[in-house]
Amino acid sequence: MIRAVFPGTFDPIHYGHIDIANRAANLFDELVVAVYDRPLKTLLFSPQERIRMTQETFASNPKISVMGYSGLTVEFCRKINAQVIVRGLRVFSDFEYEFRMALANHHLAPEIEVVAFITAEEHTFLSSSTVREVASLGGDVSTMVPPLVAEALKRRFRELGESQQIVPTTSLRD
Repeated sequence: MIRAVFPGTFDPIHYGHIDIANRAANLFDELVVAVYDRPLKTLLFSPQERIRMTQETFASNPKISVMGYSGLTVEFCRKINAQVIVRGLRVFSDFEYEFRMALANHHLAPEIEVVAFITAEEHTFLSSSTVREVASLGGDVSTMVPPLVAEALKRRFRELGESQQIVPTTSLRD
């Protein structure tokens, strides 16, 4: 049995993540979507909220489970006996980052393989930061995220109001 781990912050999970996870679940016996709890960036949702939304997203797929984790991804993989780390590549700039990360992970855990999936063309523009920014500006994210996530985004930005500092100012605001 080959168990794979798809790690990320999933803040929030979007259709690009979902596509990669479903495709990986078709290739491996089991896929664990691993929600990282302490990234070096400001998050919109708590680990518990991100885990819950991710679990609800994949509830109908018996080959996908969702777990939270902290620390090194390779140590999490060892802990749950996963042999593969799944990553997604959207654009050329992702490759350099993912390549360096794969080399570092291979150095730390040579027994764990890294497999990169090329994103589906319709998802190449998607990132969690793009989704957060569009939602923070009141834009329609219904084509980017599942309905439960779109509603959670609306609710969170209503709670934060105009003073929110979660989303950095970028060109979408101009």
